[in-house]
Amino acid sequence: MVVNTVTEAKAHLSMLLDRVSRGEEVIISRAGKPVAILEPYHPERRPRRPGLLRGKVRMADDFDKLPPDMAAALGMEDA
Repeated sequence: MVVNTVTEAKAHLSMLLDRVSRGEEVIISRAGKPVAILEPYHPERRPRRPGLLRGKVRMADDFDKLPPDMAAALGMEDA
C-alpha cells in the first residue's frame, strides 16, 4: 500500500498506474487524510447460462443452399 499526496499523485500518475496494474493499492491523501484509493479494475463477470436464447433463434430451411447467382459468382455452379 502506497500513500501519496494529491500533488505527488498528479506528478507521478503514470508510475502509480503501473504499480496499480501490478496489483498494488495506492491511497491518495489530502491534508494528511486519505481521500481516494487507486486499485486494479476488475470487470464484473457473470457466469454464462446456456440456453438463454432457446426458442428465440430459428434457421431457415434453406440455410445451407446458395442462390444460383451467388454460387455462380463464387465459381460453385455445380454445388
